[in-house]
This record gives sequence, structure tokens and C-alpha cells, in this order.
Amino acid sequence: MKKPNYLKLVLVILTIGGVLSCGAPEKKEMKLYTIQQFMDIVQINGGSFSADDSKVMINSRETGIFNAITIDIKTGQQTPLTASSDNAILGLSYFPGDDRIVYTSDQGGDEINHLFVRNQDGSVIDLIQDSTAKAQFAGWSYNKKLMYYASNSRDKKFFDLYNVQVPTGENKVYPSTLLYKNDKGLNPDVISNDDRYIALSESITTNNSNMYLLDTQTGKTQLLSKHDGDVQYSPQYFSLDGKKLFYTTDEGSEFTYLASYNIATGEKTKVEEAPWDVMFANISRNGKYRYVAINNDARTEIKMYDESAGGKQISIPGLPEGDITGVNISDSEKIMSFYVSSSKSPSNLFVYNFETQEVKQLTNTMSKEIDPNDLVAGEVVRFKSFDGMEVPCLLYKPKGITEGEKVPALLWIHGGPGGQTRLNYSASLQFLVNHGYAVLAVNNRGSSGYGKTFFAADDRKHGNEDLRDCVESKKLLANLGYIDTEKIGIYGGSYGGYMVMAALAFTPEEFKVGVNLFGVTNWIRTLKSIPPWWESNRKALYTELGNPFSEDSVALYAKSPLFHANKITKPFIVLQGSNDPRVLQVESDEIVAAAKKNSVPVEYVIFPDEGHGFVKKENNIKASEEVLKFLEKYLKGVEPVEQQ
Repeated sequence: MKKPNYLKLVLVILTIGGVLSCGAPEKKEMKLYTIQQFMDIVQINGGSFSADDSKVMINSRETGIFNAITIDIKTGQQTPLTASSDNAILGLSYFPGDDRIVYTSDQGGDEINHLFVRNQDGSVIDLIQDSTAKAQFAGWSYNKKLMYYASNSRDKKFFDLYNVQVPTGENKVYPSTLLYKNDKGLNPDVISNDDRYIALSESITTNNSNMYLLDTQTGKTQLLSKHDGDVQYSPQYFSLDGKKLFYTTDEGSEFTYLASYNIATGEKTKVEEAPWDVMFANISRNGKYRYVAINNDARTEIKMYDESAGGKQISIPGLPEGDITGVNISDSEKIMSFYVSSSKSPSNLFVYNFETQEVKQLTNTMSKEIDPNDLVAGEVVRFKSFDGMEVPCLLYKPKGITEGEKVPALLWIHGGPGGQTRLNYSASLQFLVNHGYAVLAVNNRGSSGYGKTFFAADDRKHGNEDLRDCVESKKLLANLGYIDTEKIGIYGGSYGGYMVMAALAFTPEEFKVGVNLFGVTNWIRTLKSIPPWWESNRKALYTELGNPFSEDSVALYAKSPLFHANKITKPFIVLQGSNDPRVLQVESDEIVAAAKKNSVPVEYVIFPDEGHGFVKKENNIKASEEVLKFLEKYLKGVEPVEQQ
């Protein structure tokens, strides 16, 4: 059973050692592109092999909205499987024995995802009858007779685990059976091949968790992670014989590593570690291959091992350079699919044949109108912050800068708060760089991927020490020599949007403008309005950020920009989805109104058909166009600033 990473879904809300390159300025004449051209890439994700290994199903936004498509591995021909024109559809898996598929979709970004079965005749069945319930696909049993999914239909606060007997033929009814009743916030993660054991995880804080083992034969649940202090545990997979549970942990270490737990003896053994976090690990169906993903300085490094050859590491020749993600090995263990991306190239799907050692690219997602040589690669850089802590960043330098020229700059702040900006393609970022803005993506303290000390360094200090990191990063920009230090703005989404508004309210003279995408401005309201399905992580969030129902509300008030909007003096733009269940539209409504009351220039763009993060291509295009117009006017100063 695939592991649904609940904590990551909660914490990583948005998704968007170094030596400074201070050499001679480049003098290349730059071609300017439109955001339409940058976004004319085909955004893709996912990957599930058909039962006969002839096809792989992925999700594509070629039509402007995500839909499931299938690709013939031999010919490369793409065939649509769904045709939604309003709500995004994400294909999750082929059925084990035929071409039925499982997919998920919500309504306008409300995050009430249901699971659907698309039969081979095109008919569709919603597995979740409760319109208010969420569901998450959890994989297939090893014998391929059961489908697992988690849902909060019984209790909106917790996700129970269900199984569905996989019917043969075009059945119209898929009755489910409750397998695990979750009434304590212990989330089911992985199941042993014989269906006897279920590994459970419990989020205590964002830095501390527990791991349990449920024996379905005896009904007993055993704590496997007795520990002192803050330690993380995350179940990954069981051994084929069900005798060992493999998991990641940072017990006794700064970084997470892969370990195993012997169910019979209780012995714990370290399996693999790196000077970075091991993000996840898995094995192929029959145990021939094992792979681990390592978060190596803002890019994913995959290590593959042939267990049938004594664990010998496999090298795959001919791979393009970049971030490798989405690894999936077919049940036959003959082929593997994966994605490769970089800051200059959007994700492309590849397959690797273990028998012939052939690497084949199945997609070409870059816009034909974009010259890849006009794109800018992100460079990992670091600076010492106010207290000496080293802070990593990704620097994007515009091309074509002439001798003595100074360009405006933007700090790019990720969401989370425990997110990480990585070396991946971003159309909106490349668009801004192409139009003459240097971008410094700051992975401020509290970001994931740099060890548990760095990750915990902003706890209860949000809007203070992490913001000070952002202010300190301006010194790095000043030392580059080509930055106009009077024209530095700050840009961020979700928690990054909070950082934008915190910067404008609490350090009002540090940044000339702000770009806020659905950012928190009132922590008391946001933490009180946490969706019910986050219940198992509510305590963790309250521990990190503060409990709005306690005396913590005083500190939360103090760090909420809304209550200090009278200090804001610099222009900003806000972009918000009306259906956002995490940062409610009222957050943005109120900060815009409060700032306008002070005669601060504010622009406000609302998308009535979006949630937390914009999924529709036309909305993303409009968002980037509005941001550029705002920056040209208020940061670059291309036209006189009009006072409101």
C-alpha cells in the first residue's frame, strides 16, 4: 500500500554550500517572452503502469485543466482518459488486471477530494457517497484483490482505512469495508503484503512524531518509537515477508535516514544515511529493486539498488541532468518511470528498461517558442544571517546585464511554513527574470531539507527570526554588484504571503513592494478555522505556531499583519482564490481594506473558481500578468506611480 503523507499535505501548503557568481556581466541581447509562452509548457505529473506494461497513465494540463491521459510506451501516442473542463482531475492508478482507473477530483479547489472509478466503458462511479467527506487513495493489496483508501466520512476529524473487494468486469457498485477505525489521530501509512500489519504514524509536533504497529489478527496496537526529545518517524514499507518494517527517522541524527524494525525481536537497524535528509524509500513488487530519495541541497537525488545482486547500486546511463522524482517500478520489475526537471526545464517523463538498459523520453513539455538558452538556471548560494546561522538560497540572475547596470530584485519566499524552494521549473519565476528582475529564493530558517535544527529554528518565532533572515538576505544581494538596492521587493504565497505582509507591516522600510498570494494575515482566525480533516495535525500546528484558544492568542495577535496594517506604507498586490479552505478570502479582504484606509496603493485580484493555489492555466496567466504590471509600475518604475 502506498503511504499517504498527511503531514506533508498539511505543512507544505504551497508549492512553488554555494559560491556566489560575481564574474563579468553577461552581454547577451535578451528576447522577452510573454507569460503565455512560459506557461505553454505542458505541466504533467503522476505515473501508473497498465497491467500489461504497455501504457503509463499520467496527468496533463495541456487543455488548461488537469486531466488523466495514457501514453503508449512503444509509440509515445497520448490518449485522453478524462475530459474535464472545470475541475482538475488527477489519475491515480490503473486497476491491477485491466484498464479501469482510479482518479481524484474536488470542486473548484475546495479540497473535498473524492475517489472515482472510471470503467472501461467510460462510466464513472464515485466511491464516496458523503458529499462533505474527503478520500485519499492508499493503493492495492499485494494479492491485487483489494483496493485501499482512507476517508473521513465517519468522522470529519480523522481518516479511517477502508478496503474494497476489487470486482471483475464493469461493476457499478463498489461496497467498502472498514478496516481500521481511526479515533485517536493515528494515520494508517503502509500495510504488509499479507494484510496482517498496518503501520501507523502520529504527529505530536512538526518536529516530533510516533510510529505504531497494528496487528489485525490480535487487534493490538504497539508503540514502536519510544523516545525522548524531538524525533521524527515515518513508515515507508514492509519487507516482502512482513517480518520487518522500514521507516525513516532522525533519531540520534541531524538528518533523517532509512532504518528497519524487526517485528519479532524489536531490533532496530540503520539501513542507509546521507549528509542530507532521506525523503522516502521503497522496494519493487518482488523485492528485486530498492530505491531511496535524498534531498540533496534543494534537488532530489535517487539511489537505486539491485537487491538480487547483493544490494549493488545501479547507475542509469544517459540521464539528463536535473531533479529526479516520481519513481515508479512496474509490477513485472521490467520497466521504471520517472520525471526529470530542472530550473531551466519543466518535468518530462522517462521510462527505463532494466533488461535492455534503454532510457526513453516520453514527453517534451517545453514550449516550442522558448529558446532554452534564454532561461536562467538557479544557483545555490548561502549567507550568514543576523545570528551567524547559515541560510541557503537559490539565485536567479537576469541575462543581458550590461557593465554598471543595476536591476531590481525580488525575494521569493516559499509556503509551509516548513516548505523549501527547490531547483525546479517555475514559469512565473522565469517570466520575472526574463523581464529583468533578479530573484533570490530564500530558504529561511524553518525550511525543510537542511536538518532538524534548521527546521525547528523558527518555532514560535514566525514573523520575527525567519523575517530577519529575509531582511539579512538583502546584504547578499547588495554584494552582487548588479542589484539596485533601492528596488528590492518581496514575493510569496500562503505562508510566504504571510511573510510578505509581515515584512510590510513589521519592517515597513525594508522592501519597496510586496506580492502576496493568498497569505495569512490574521493567525488567530486562520488557526481557529483549520479544516476538520487536519485534526490529527492540529496539536502539531498549535505547538509550532501557537494555540489561538489559549494565552498564545496574545503572541498570535502581535505577529498578525492585519492588526498592524496602519504601519504599512509600501504598495502591494494580493491574489486570492474564493474557495480557499486554508486561507479564507476574508483574510485578504480585510488586509486590503485596512491598507487602503491608510491610502496605501493596493491591487487586489480574486479568482472565484480557485482554492489554495491556482490550478487553471488561464488564471495562472492572469495572475502573473497582473503581478508584472504591478512590479513594472511600483518597483521598476517604468511609469509614474499613481496615488490612490
